[in-house]
Amino acid sequence: MSDPVVILGLGFTTQRLARRLRQRDVRVYAMVRNPARFRVFAAEGVQLCALAPQGMPPNAVLVHSVPPVPEPDNSAIRSLIHDIGPRRVLYISSTGVYGEQTQVSETTPPAPADEKGRLRLDDEDWLTNGQPWSSLVLRSSAIYGPGRGIHVRVREGKLPRGAGGVVSRIHVDDLAALLDAGIQSPLEGNWPVADTLPASSDEVASWCRELMGIQVASDPGLSFPVAGRSVDGSRIRRLLGVQLKYPGYREGIPACLKEELV
Repeated sequence: MSDPVVILGLGFTTQRLARRLRQRDVRVYAMVRNPARFRVFAAEGVQLCALAPQGMPPNAVLVHSVPPVPEPDNSAIRSLIHDIGPRRVLYISSTGVYGEQTQVSETTPPAPADEKGRLRLDDEDWLTNGQPWSSLVLRSSAIYGPGRGIHVRVREGKLPRGAGGVVSRIHVDDLAALLDAGIQSPLEGNWPVADTLPASSDEVASWCRELMGIQVASDPGLSFPVAGRSVDGSRIRRLLGVQLKYPGYREGIPACLKEELV
């Protein structure tokens, strides 16, 4: 039988992960601030818990999805993780730790260029250095999926959040698949994660408009410039034996649109 999994923070990605794990009949505990908001998951067999160590299974795998938070919440989360006493921790980080570097692979050293990236890296360092658990950090590229991403902004008549540089992305289900494989694997380290088709937000938006038959006047003055970053996530996929279901936005976005119609 698989080890129980404790999910700290039931967000966009970890909701998909929880459902994936329950399909394999894995015991899932989700620690959330307001359990009443997630009753649908309780009906699917997810055990909703308050942010407290009481009742947590010993030697579980913990999936940490909470982004950096200010003090005293940051110290409280770290104390909570220690009190739970997991045997393994997976952390969903961000390729923001690479800062202004435009070509990223598993050999690229982190070099955060802003406070958000520095806080991410600090969380990584705390989780992976001198702790009693094994750890795996997935530095995710931009996550999209049903209800979230450039296709949603295009449909709403908005411009994409990004202009100019190439951006790497990953479909939420592929990120959940990597997390699931990481839960079952002894692999450690800090790894960038992305699909195989980096593209500018303008390119993706134009493709989405054509796909959905939407004509929108573009105003470059209203765009949201972002640092371009092309991410090679092939190494972690090979090591975990995961084949992407959606290798690029041309496969992922139509699947999102189809699911959103259900």
